[in-house]
Amino acid sequence: ADMVDFFLVLMLPGAGDELQGIKKGVLELADMIAVNKCDGDGRLRADQAATHYRRALHIIEPKGPNWQAPVLTVSAIAEIGLDNVWSEIGRHHGLLTRSGELETLRSDQRLNWMWSMLESRLLDRLRRDAGTREAIDRAEARVRSGAMLPTRAVDDILDRLI
Repeated sequence: ADMVDFFLVLMLPGAGDELQGIKKGVLELADMIAVNKCDGDGRLRADQAATHYRRALHIIEPKGPNWQAPVLTVSAIAEIGLDNVWSEIGRHHGLLTRSGELETLRSDQRLNWMWSMLESRLLDRLRRDAGTREAIDRAEARVRSGAMLPTRAVDDILDRLI
């Protein structure tokens, strides 16, 4: 979620996602919620689910000062509401660009990418080094058995490296 300019959450009506999304914190990340299947017999359920999401969004702090996540109903099969989705994405992008938030967001994304790559490569090197791998295996066994606290294991491994 921290590497995208726009986070679209696609939900299905009546699938139990209404509360599940709230529990998982997905709604806090959403720039927009699109409730699919708003065609035929699913129209009423999609509208009801959209109402639930709108209410839920009122109790969640908006992601930014200039944007309140819209909740739209759509149908991919019947091609209902898709133009509205693209329109809202474009509106969001325009707001980010005009406010300067897009450049800040992209700058943050580059830093997140750097740190993610650093963590990944450090772990890869740790696992490839035979001596370090042995120390990690010993520490894991001791932590698993309860003979060592995880914090102590981490300190021991880092002390071996630095």
